[in-house]
Amino acid sequence: MQNSQEIISLFNKYVIGNYTRYPVSLVRGVGAEIWDAEGRRYIDFFPGWGCGLLGHCPQPIVEAVQKQVARLIHVPNTWYTEQQGEWARLLSERSFGGQAFFCNSGAEANEAAIKLVRLHSQKGRYKIITFQGSFHGRTMGAISATAQPKYHAGIEPLLAGFTYVPYGDLNAVQKAIDDETAAIMIEPIQGEGGVRTPPDGFLQGLRQLCDANKLLLIFDEVQTGCGRTGKWFAYQYYNVEPDIMTLAKAVAGGLAGAAMLARREIAPSLRPGMHASTYGGNPIAATAGIATIKMIENENLLEHATKIENLFHTTLKELANETDIIREIRGCGVMIGIELAAEGAKYVKICMDNGLLINCTQNNVIRLLPPINIDEKIANEGLEILSDALRS
Repeated sequence: MQNSQEIISLFNKYVIGNYTRYPVSLVRGVGAEIWDAEGRRYIDFFPGWGCGLLGHCPQPIVEAVQKQVARLIHVPNTWYTEQQGEWARLLSERSFGGQAFFCNSGAEANEAAIKLVRLHSQKGRYKIITFQGSFHGRTMGAISATAQPKYHAGIEPLLAGFTYVPYGDLNAVQKAIDDETAAIMIEPIQGEGGVRTPPDGFLQGLRQLCDANKLLLIFDEVQTGCGRTGKWFAYQYYNVEPDIMTLAKAVAGGLAGAAMLARREIAPSLRPGMHASTYGGNPIAATAGIATIKMIENENLLEHATKIENLFHTTLKELANETDIIREIRGCGVMIGIELAAEGAKYVKICMDNGLLINCTQNNVIRLLPPINIDEKIANEGLEILSDALRS
C-alpha cells in the first residue's frame, strides 16, 4: 500500500485540484473510527460529509450489498426491480405517503424538484423562493437555488427564477410572492449555512403561505433526513408536511443514492420523458437504502440519537460556561453547530492533529455530524479532544 505522500503525489499529477484536501490519505473505517495510510487512528465526527449516518462500513449494509452485487449490479429504469419498489415503499410509509423518484445525489434530487415544480405549476408560474444561507447543490439549477453569492462567482449567469429572502422572515417571504411564484424551497435546518434552526412558527407559516397562494412547499432534507435529527425527517418536529421532499447523503447508508418524494397528486406531473437518472435507484443503492432503514429500526437508533444529542449538548454547554470561545450551540439530534467567537479553521487542524475529524462552515461554525450509532465511550473521547482544542 502506498503511503499518504505517494498518494498525494498521484493526485497532484492526475486528479483535478478542485477540492481543498487535507494532507492525509484515509484507507479504512469502522463505525466512528477511521485510519490513514500510515495506520493512524482518527475519531470521525463528520463521516462522509454527513453521508456516514451509521458510521463507516456498517455491517448490515455491507452484508446486504455484498449479496446484491453478486446477483444484479445495474439495470436501466426501463425495467422493474423489486429493490427499488421496496425502497420507495419504506420511505413513503415513514414520511408523508408520497411517491419517489430516485437519483444519485442531493443536487440531482433538487434538480428533479425544480423540474417538477415547473411541470406541475400553471403556465407562467416558475419562480421559487429560497433562503439566504441555503445550500442546495452544485449543478446549475441547484446552485442557482443556493442563496450564497460566494458559490455563484465566475459561473454566472445563473438559472433564472429564484428569489432570495432572509431565513426566518415570514414577512419577507410574503412580500416576495408574486403572480409568477410557484414554490418555496427550504432546508428545515440549514446545514452548510451554519446549522441554523427555524424560528418558532416559521415552517408552519410557510405552509400557510403556500396553501393561501397555491404554491408548492419543498423541504430539502438532504442533510437532515433519515434519522439525523432523531426523527425520520426534520419536518416531523414541526407538525407541517411538504409537498416535495429531497433526500440524499445518509439515505443509502453511505453509498451514492438520493430520492425526491412528492405527494401523489403532484408526482404524475413528472411524466415519462421529462426527467431521468441512469443509475438512480439501482439495485445496489436500493438494497443499501432498505438495509439502512431496517438497521435504524432494528437497533432503535432514533432513540439512541437522542441520547447522543444529550451527551454532546451537555458536554458542550459545560464547555461554553468554562470558556468564552463558544457563542452558541445549535442543532437537533446528531446535527450540531457550535458558533465560535473566532475563526474555526485552526480548531479543525488542532483536532485533526490530535486524532479527531470535524468540519467548519460559515467561517466560525464547527459542524458535527457524528454517526447516530456512535459508541458513548468513543463520543466522549472525541469530545475531550474537541474541548481541549477549544480551551487552547
